[in-house]
Amino acid sequence: MEGRTSGGRPDLAGRVALVTGATGGIGRAESRRLAAAGATVAVNARRNTPELQALAEEIGGVVAPADIRDWEQTRAAIAQLEGSIGPVSVLVANHAAMTMDPLIEADLEDWWHVVDTNLGGTFNLIQSVLAGMRRIGEGRIVVVSSEWGVTGWRDASAYAASKSGLISLVKCLGRELGPEGIMVNAVAPGVIDTPQLQVDADAAGLTIEQMHDEYREGIPAGRLGQPEEIADLIAFLADFELRSFVGQTIQANGGTTRSRV
Repeated sequence: MEGRTSGGRPDLAGRVALVTGATGGIGRAESRRLAAAGATVAVNARRNTPELQALAEEIGGVVAPADIRDWEQTRAAIAQLEGSIGPVSVLVANHAAMTMDPLIEADLEDWWHVVDTNLGGTFNLIQSVLAGMRRIGEGRIVVVSSEWGVTGWRDASAYAASKSGLISLVKCLGRELGPEGIMVNAVAPGVIDTPQLQVDADAAGLTIEQMHDEYREGIPAGRLGQPEEIADLIAFLADFELRSFVGQTIQANGGTTRSRV
């Protein structure tokens, strides 16, 4: 199953990949990217919507709806995938929830919803796919964190804390699972041109166009990142010939943050 395409990109023919948060901007781009590399891609969202079904049909994949905050639902979805198309060898934990409020005004239910989704959901997913990866003797897990998980951000305590937790989780699992050939890494995108930026705009009292302009001013590269760029980076980390990246967090942010994580 291993190899490279003629263009030097990973060949994932015969692999089963699971992408969570698949109907979002990065998730949709990543689902298409892994399918183009030959993987059979299972696309996840909380519910089996027409949008999710259309994406699966477009890329020749399957749907895998589940609320990944729920351990039982997550286990059941993975078991169903393994029974129908085989064990997941590539997991892209891309799901995210986000609210923005000053800490003192944060709603307790909202705060824990964000943490349970971003951090707890990733824990559930990795626990659920591990047995299958161990049976085939290898795996690739790519966790989508955030630049805000590195730097923190005003009024985004739950989101930033959960994304920082993901970076620590990846470091721990890199040490724990690397010896088994299961490589766990993270990507920490900066400002990416996705619909999620509407949350930022609403919190700042700006239009989405104004929000874009404000972010561009603070990015040395002078532009917002595109979902396809993150998808290419995630596909790079999903390459089964790439064995030297373990427990790493790669920052893709146009130069706004230049720190070691």
